[in-house]
This record gives sequence, structure tokens and C-alpha cells, in this order.
Amino acid sequence: MNLAFAVIGTAYALNLLFQLQLWVGVILTGFSTLFFLAVQQFGVRKLEFLIFLLVFTIASCFFVELHYVKPSSKEIFHGLLVPRLRGQGAFGIAISLMGAMVMPHNLYLHSALVLTRRTPRTFQDVKDGCRYNFIETSFALLVSFVINLSVVCVSGAACHSEALSPEDQNNCKELDLNHASFLLRNVLGKWNSTLYGIALLASGQSSTITGTYAGQYVMQGFLDLRFAPWIRNMITRCVAIIPSLVVSLIGGSRGAGKLIIGSSMILSFELPFALLPLLKFTSNRFKMGAHANSAKIRGLAWLTGLFILLVNIFYLCNWCVHWIRTTTLPRPVVVILGILGSIVILAYLGFTCYLAVRTERTQTYILPDMAESIGIADERINLEVEMS
Repeated sequence: MNLAFAVIGTAYALNLLFQLQLWVGVILTGFSTLFFLAVQQFGVRKLEFLIFLLVFTIASCFFVELHYVKPSSKEIFHGLLVPRLRGQGAFGIAISLMGAMVMPHNLYLHSALVLTRRTPRTFQDVKDGCRYNFIETSFALLVSFVINLSVVCVSGAACHSEALSPEDQNNCKELDLNHASFLLRNVLGKWNSTLYGIALLASGQSSTITGTYAGQYVMQGFLDLRFAPWIRNMITRCVAIIPSLVVSLIGGSRGAGKLIIGSSMILSFELPFALLPLLKFTSNRFKMGAHANSAKIRGLAWLTGLFILLVNIFYLCNWCVHWIRTTTLPRPVVVILGILGSIVILAYLGFTCYLAVRTERTQTYILPDMAESIGIADERINLEVEMS
């Protein structure tokens, strides 16, 4: 779902920069696979540097936009400290933002990238490696938060501009990526709209690369599927391009915008299935030994996971009740669909509870005095990861 989000975002950017039809932009994003493959052949570090350049481009463009729209710093801090959900569909947008910002597959990606660091298997070296990885991941999430905050501030300031036409004021009621670009063009001028398009293009490509790379680790680590890089990338790209192309042809810009929100919401619903096993694993001394999470970290992490789960359950229940009250379908059909929806919600809750209470006592932690015996295997794993 993240790749569909990236494909649509890139297509919007191409539409904004070169006035291409949305479905044409979707097709052109498939050719970025060739560029991705070319960079991947030079190793993991070169790929990480490319992603850094893309993220730096996104941040730079939106910081320049912030300079021109000049949002009220007082309103920004008030919104951060006193969050509010106003308007129809605001709760759903908040859910989609949570999924788009955290992205459950990136939890696997950040963990897997540790394998590319040649860390000696001693207690202190592993501890240092965990600390540096924590700093690196925290910095990445902080940058992601600042960029998302900039996007919201730029769009909010543009919608409250005095130069808005009645048509743009109506667009603000249902703001999506495409409408936001027109707002910036009309309020701030074509040059600022071009900056927005460049940032959107860089964002789409960055998200595509990280999503494809995360898929590589998931296929190798969980499913034990090992394909040639070009086959792996073509599979993941086709999975994203086909539904995006169908939606852009049938639903146009509005349908593509709904696909972005829907895919981001699905990422939020998937988040407990990635977060809970991660918490169980990192808190298990049979798996982590002395590097297991402390009691404070476990408590904070489980509270965060519980909050995400409750928010998702509440939204699903609220959406089902609202749909039942407002639908015009025949009553027997509504009853059947309502029962099926309740079963799906209960199954979702049951699976997450199973992940939370499931116990695993298989000893996998490697003692420090055993590290030397696996040194050669470690080097082989690191080399394989870098070559893939």
C-alpha cells in the first residue's frame, strides 16, 4: 500500500511539473525501477545517500514554502499542544497521517539495515550499535515529523489566505495533493508551486525506494524468497502500479486522492501487526539477552501500542455505525454486512491480542564468548546484504 501511495504522489508531481495526465505519470513511475536498480548495484551506502538527498530536497522545498506563506507560530504551537479534529472525515485523515508517517514496513527496514553495519559480536560493541541505531532512527522519524508538519502548515496557511478565490475556498473543504498544488500556484505563484512539485516528486521516489527495499528484507527474512534484484523490483512495482493505474483511469484525480488516504489508513491498521511482534522480540531476554528493553521502555512502548490499537478499533467501530445509519441499502443487506463487519473487527482485535500474549522461549541470543565462532558467517551475511 505504501508503494501505491508513492506512485500516485509521483504521478501528481509529474502532472504539476509537466502537465502530464495522471495515468501517464503512473506509467512513467515504473521506469524509475531502472534507476533504482542502477544505484543498488553500487551498494547499500550509495542507496542510503540517494535517499538522504531526496529527503533533503523535500525538506528544503517545504522550508522555502514556509518562508513565503509565513504561518502563525502561535497557531502552530497551539495546534501541536491542543490537537483538534474538526470537520467531516477529520478522524480518518488523522488515522491516515499516523500510518503514512510511521509506515509499519519501515520498522523492518530500520531493523534490517543494522545487518549492513559490521559490528563485532562483543557485548559493548553490540550495545554501542544499538545506541547508534536508536539515534539514527530517532533522527529519521524527527525529520519525517518536521516535513509532515511543514506540509500541514503550508496547506493550512494557503487555505486561510485572503487571496483565495471562491473556487479555491471550495477546494479547501476537500483538500488533496492535486488541489493543494493549485492552491499554492494561485496564492503564491507558479515558482512556489514548482517547488511543491519537486518536493512531491522527491517524496514519491524516496517512499518507493524504501518500500521496495523493505519488501526485499521481508521476502528474504520471513518468506525465504530470494529473487534476482530486477525481478524483485518489478514484482513490487507492478503490485503498486496496476491498482494505481486502474484508479487513475476510472476515478481520475479525485479517485487517486481517495486511494492515497485509503492506503495510508490501511498502513495504520497494519501497524499493530508490525509493532507488537517487535515489542515482544526486543523485550524477550531469550532473544535479546542483556540487550532486552528495560522496564520503563517496555511500559512506554506497550502503552503506545495499546493506544494505536484502541484508536484503530474506535475508528472502525465508529465508521461501521455511521455507515449503517446513513446507507440506503435494503435492511437485510445492511444486517448481513453489519454482521460481517463485526466479525472482521473482532478478528482484527483477536489477532492483535494473540500477538500480544503469545509466548516464545526459544533461545536465540548468542553469548559473547560464542561470537568468534560465527565471525566468518557474520562477514558472509554482511557481504550478501550489501551485494543484494
